[in-house]
Amino acid sequence: MFSPQGPSLRELAIQALSSVERGYDLLAPKFDHTPFRTPSALLDATAGALRPFGPFRTGLDVCCGTGAGLRVLRGLCPERMTGVDFSAGMLARARTAHPDADLVRADVRAGLPFSADFDLAVSFGALGHFLPGERPALFANVHRALRPGGLFAFPIGGPPPFTSVWYWALLGFDAAMRVRNAVWRPPFVMYYRTAPLRAVRDDLKAAGFSVSTVPLKDLGQRRDGAPRYRLILARKAATGRKPEAGRTSARRR
Repeated sequence: MFSPQGPSLRELAIQALSSVERGYDLLAPKFDHTPFRTPSALLDATAGALRPFGPFRTGLDVCCGTGAGLRVLRGLCPERMTGVDFSAGMLARARTAHPDADLVRADVRAGLPFSADFDLAVSFGALGHFLPGERPALFANVHRALRPGGLFAFPIGGPPPFTSVWYWALLGFDAAMRVRNAVWRPPFVMYYRTAPLRAVRDDLKAAGFSVSTVPLKDLGQRRDGAPRYRLILARKAATGRKPEAGRTSARRR
């Protein structure tokens, strides 16, 4: 599951007993040697699906981590690419991998230091770190960062069938995480079953986006014929209502 360069079980245990921010600061030096990093196939499929919706000039990677998603922006946004994350450790790794990117430290739930700055925003593997009640602020802040007509895109996996091993594995993981957070502080928010497509779509619409999806065909289908992954396409109107969440200050480094 992990390469020899990846974290040890002891290091993972320490991370899991930390806050999300501190945990990722600790994991950052070895994160790219773990299965948690977004697979290249998913990045490539997303880039290919987005290309017909361009051209884009400027792009934002929301919760960029070590910068895997910046690779997508590099091929789509020739003028400027920016990554934002609240882990200083992850940003340090992203800065090494992408020295030409602007990197910003900020908590996307509290606010982003942008207003109508980007044509495209992407995000990979971040939704599980937000409780359902935190998604409206996240989506409203991304909406504010986009130019009129801008696009917010991210892949979302189809739910595994009830009869599959993955269904029960993810259910067990979420249950264990809820127990951990009930008895240990600070909490570590990471859930796999709190962002179903319908709920995510509703929250995006409430933030002012129009929402559609396209299948990521290159990633295959499930046994029932449904795509394994879809790409969420949330479009900011050329003119439209403002999201309700307020903007707060964030640090830039």
